[in-house]
Amino acid sequence: MLVDGIGRNRLRNAGGLLGVLTLLAMLVAAPGALAQRFGAPGKSIGTVTTRGNLIILTLNEDALGKPHLFDLSNRTLRFTPKDSGYTVETVPEAWDSDFGPEIKDPDVTLTKMTFPFSGQKWSKLSVGMTGSITFGEPEQPSGRFGRMRGAAFRNREGGLSVERYALLQQVGSTFINATPAISVFFKPRMRGERFVNELSDRTVITWTLSEPYAGIQDWTWYPTVNRFQAVLHANGEIDLTYDKVSARDGIVGIFPKIESTQEQPLTTLTSQTASSPLAVKNIKLSEVGGVYLQAQLETVGPVPAADATEAEGLQYHLCLSAKEAVGACTNTTKGATVWTVMSMSRFRGRRSRAGSGPRYFGFGDGLSPEVKVEGNTITLKGTLPVGFHAGSRLYVSASEQKGEGQPTAFAAQAVRLKGISSPEMDLSTLKGNAGPFPTVYESFYYPESPRPNDLTCSVIKALGDKFDMLAYYSDFRIDNPEAGTPSTGPLGGGPNGGAVTGINAKQRNLAGYCTKGRFQWQYVQPVDMHANQMDEYPPADVKDPSDHDIVSYTHQLSERTFNGKIPPYDYAMSQIGHEMDHRWSAFVSAKIDGKLIPLGPTHWDMGLQAPAAFPYQRPTEASAMGGGVWQDNFDGTFTQLDDNYYVPATGYSYLDLYLMGLVAPSEVPDFFLLRNLQPVGRDANGHRIFKADRTKVTIKDVIAAEGPREPDVDHAQKHFNTGMVIVLRHGEPPPAQLIRDVNGIRLRWMDYWTTVTGHRSTMTTNPR
Repeated sequence: MLVDGIGRNRLRNAGGLLGVLTLLAMLVAAPGALAQRFGAPGKSIGTVTTRGNLIILTLNEDALGKPHLFDLSNRTLRFTPKDSGYTVETVPEAWDSDFGPEIKDPDVTLTKMTFPFSGQKWSKLSVGMTGSITFGEPEQPSGRFGRMRGAAFRNREGGLSVERYALLQQVGSTFINATPAISVFFKPRMRGERFVNELSDRTVITWTLSEPYAGIQDWTWYPTVNRFQAVLHANGEIDLTYDKVSARDGIVGIFPKIESTQEQPLTTLTSQTASSPLAVKNIKLSEVGGVYLQAQLETVGPVPAADATEAEGLQYHLCLSAKEAVGACTNTTKGATVWTVMSMSRFRGRRSRAGSGPRYFGFGDGLSPEVKVEGNTITLKGTLPVGFHAGSRLYVSASEQKGEGQPTAFAAQAVRLKGISSPEMDLSTLKGNAGPFPTVYESFYYPESPRPNDLTCSVIKALGDKFDMLAYYSDFRIDNPEAGTPSTGPLGGGPNGGAVTGINAKQRNLAGYCTKGRFQWQYVQPVDMHANQMDEYPPADVKDPSDHDIVSYTHQLSERTFNGKIPPYDYAMSQIGHEMDHRWSAFVSAKIDGKLIPLGPTHWDMGLQAPAAFPYQRPTEASAMGGGVWQDNFDGTFTQLDDNYYVPATGYSYLDLYLMGLVAPSEVPDFFLLRNLQPVGRDANGHRIFKADRTKVTIKDVIAAEGPREPDVDHAQKHFNTGMVIVLRHGEPPPAQLIRDVNGIRLRWMDYWTTVTGHRSTMTTNPR
C-alpha cells in the first residue's frame, strides 16, 4: 500500500515526509488506510447519486464515527499524587494571570524548586509548542515492547510530538510509558508563545497559541486564541487550567512512567473447535501495571516466518468488546476494538530501507505495533478501550484469516477484569477525588474518515468502473491534524487495464477497490468544505509571514490574470495536482556507475533538478512532486531559483511526464542531483545559495535502475477521468457552497491538467 502525504511542510522536511517512508510511520500516520489495505475488501457505505458533473455520496447512518470534542473550557483539572498514581478532580477555574517571562527555547531549568513526577524530582523540563511538557530524554525504541510509533519523540519545538497524520483518537495510548510527560493540551502544528513563572512552591507554565492559519493545510485564514496553563506544585500536585480554547481536538492528561511491569495472569481462554495448523486454540490474558492488557495467542501449529510464503495474506484478529460478538472477529467487527497482527512481507516489491525486513506487526486502537512471534505463540500488548475498568465484563474473540478467505472463528468468551482499567477517561465527569490512576488522559477528536476503499467501492458499484481517479470533498471534518489528505490506490491500468511498469510502483489489490483494472488513484479522505483550500480566493485582508503560503504570491500571480486576482482555487490545484501524480511519482532510482541512487522517495529529493516542463502559472516552477530549480554557479555553489514546496500550484518535470507516459525518453533532458547541501547565503534577489556535490543523471540511468516505462509513450493512456465526489453525513443535504466550490475545483482541475501536461493529455470529470 502507498499512503502518501502532501509533503515538504518546509524546506527542512524535504525529500519525502510520509508516503512509504517507513512502515512504522504508516502504522501511526494512517492506521485507517493501513487497515483498509490489509483488511476486508471495500464495500458500499452509502447512497450515490449525481448532480450535473458531480457525484453525491450520502453515507449510511453508521458509516461515520462520532466526534468527541473538547469540553474543558473555563475549568481546572487537579491531579493529586496518591499511592502509586493520581486522583483527579474538577475545580473552579484557577487562572494565574502572572505568566512570567516568555521563553524562546523549550528547555527550561528550574532554580527555586524541583518537581516530583514519575519517581524523580525534576529541575529540567521541555515545554513544547504542542501544549505539552516532557521530562528527561525520550527513550529510543527497544526491547520486547519498545515504543515503535515515534509518538513521544522530542522535536525542535520541545515537548511531545507525533508522526504526521497521527489520529488524535488513537495516539494518546502511545504516550504511555514513553518519556514522562504532561499533556496540557497536546495538538500538533500549533504556533504562538510560551511563558514560565517559577516561584518557590510552584511553577506556572502558560501557553497562548494559535492553530496554524493561512496555509494550504489549514482550516482558518486568521489566528485563533488558545490559552491554557499548567501549574506544577512542589508537592507533586498538577493543575491544568483552560481559560479559552478555540481548538476542539487535542489530548489532555498525565503520562508518568508505569512503575510496575510485572505480568499478573487474568485467565486463559480455550477454543473447542480449533483444528487447522494456523488457527488460534488458546488465548492467555494478563495485565501489566494496571494499564496494559497482554494477550498471548497460541496456535495449533507453528506461526510461519514473516517472509515465508505461508505468511502472505495471513492475519490474526483479536476482538475486545462490551457485548458478545457473533461470528468471526475481523477488522470490521461492529462495536469492537480490533487488534490485528500481520506480516509486513506484503510490502515486498518496493525497496525497503536497511533493517526494515519482513516482520510481524500489530495495529489497532491502543495496541503497540511491536509483537513477538515465537514458535506457535503471538504475544501482543495494548490498552483497553475507553470505559473498561476493574470489574467490567470484557468479551474476547479471535480469528485467523488467510487473504480474502473466510476467517476461522475463536468464539467470544467473557472475562471479568481485575486490576486493570482503561487509562482513557471522560475527565469532565470524574467526581471528587476519582482514582488513583497510574496514568490518565482524555482524547478529543473529530470522527475518523471512512476507509478509502469503501468510499471508492461505493462510487464504482453505483456508477460503474469508469474512473481513473477519485477526489473526495465533504461537509464534515475528520480526525486529521491537517486540512488536506494523503493519497492511495491500486495503481490500475486505465481503460485498457494492465499494469504500468518501470516506475517502481506495482499494481495491487484491484478487487479491494471494486475495480477490474481501470481505477488507479484517490484521496485517502475527503477534504472538508471549511478548509482553506476549498476557497476560491484568500480573503483580501489576510496577513501571513510565511513565504510558503499563497498570500506571499498574491502580487506576482495577480499580474497574469484579466481580473487582477490570483488564479481561482490555487490551493486546491496544489493539492490535487500533487496527490494524483503520486500514481506515478516519485519512487524511482537511478543506476550510476553500478550504484542505485534514490531520487526520492516519495517526493523528489530537494536537490533534484526538476523544473516544470510546462509551468502552470509562473515562469520558473519546480515540479509539484518536489525537487527544485537549481542554477549552477560553476564555483561549487548552486542557487535555488524555486524550492521543493508546491505552493502556489506548479507543473510537472520532464521526469514526471516520462513516468506518466506522456513524453519519450529522448525528450527528457539530462538533469542532476545535488547532495550534501550546505547553505552559504542568498543572492541579491533573496534566493538561497548552497554548496553541494553535483551528480549528473540521465533518463538512461533511471531506465537502467527500473527498466523501461511500459506502456511506452506511443501506447500509454492519454485521456483520464476523475470523479469529483461530495461526501455527506447521513440525512444531510449538500450545502450550496460546497456544490459551488467543488464545481469550481472540477473546472480548474481539467484546465490545470491540460496546461501542465503540455496539452499531451486531457482530463474529464464525467460521472456517467
